[in-house]
Amino acid sequence: MQQSSMNEADALVIGDSFSASLVWQSVLTRHNLKVRTESWNSMQGVCGDFPDWAKRQGFKGKFVIVEIVERNLIGTLQRSADCKQTQYHPHANVDAPRYPPIVSFDPEQGNYAGKLSTGIRTQFNIFEYERLSRASDFKLWSLPNNVKVARVENGCEYFSHARCNDSLFLAEDEPDEVNMRAFELIEAHRARLHDFTTIWVVVPNKSTTYLYPHKGFWNQAAQRLHMPNLLQVNQDALQAKTVDLYPANNTHYSTTGYLLMGQEIFKAISATTPTKPTH
Repeated sequence: MQQSSMNEADALVIGDSFSASLVWQSVLTRHNLKVRTESWNSMQGVCGDFPDWAKRQGFKGKFVIVEIVERNLIGTLQRSADCKQTQYHPHANVDAPRYPPIVSFDPEQGNYAGKLSTGIRTQFNIFEYERLSRASDFKLWSLPNNVKVARVENGCEYFSHARCNDSLFLAEDEPDEVNMRAFELIEAHRARLHDFTTIWVVVPNKSTTYLYPHKGFWNQAAQRLHMPNLLQVNQDALQAKTVDLYPANNTHYSTTGYLLMGQEIFKAISATTPTKPTH
């Protein structure tokens, strides 16, 4: 899980926390592509001078992969559109190796490292959840700090935890369709990035995958812009009864989900390349 330097990379990734662990990028490296990942927090945006900035940093590669999670899509694209000059502030651990995710743990092992008040609050939440979730019409429980517990249809086919009918989601995630202004903003950025082969990757919110899979943005994006259709990938995985595509207590993919994401991104790269990267 060691990333490449800027001057040796074939692909430059600009991404958020879905790219920070370097897990999905491992699919590309297995296909002999060298990958460099930078954070939106470091880049501020894909600014007007991005092509010149990337070349000054030594990037000679062909591919730029822009990854944004659904809930941040419009805001991130708009900030980039308004940004004229790159202000690069690398994180101290940008080149630190990432360790592979754990593959097993003891679900019976308690975590007693937190404050006593946290444990008491947790116990109250457990009692309240048990009371509410027993109701036959239970669908949703909103908690403080931008969290909700929602009942997932056929949840025990998708999650391995003890209360598998329900899962945690971010309360801010909307059931509404993705704002279609995203297409205008991406088109403007494509003109800005004409020096590169750019792959745009929008990761569905966890709630979109399990609660609001009707959204049409990804189908349109695949047709109009040849973007990876990660919502379809997710739905295919659920149709195949993939367990813990997203862990129940996390808004990010599991390793399984990240590898599916990487495979779809590699397909998009291959579709742009007359001579496909080595298999």
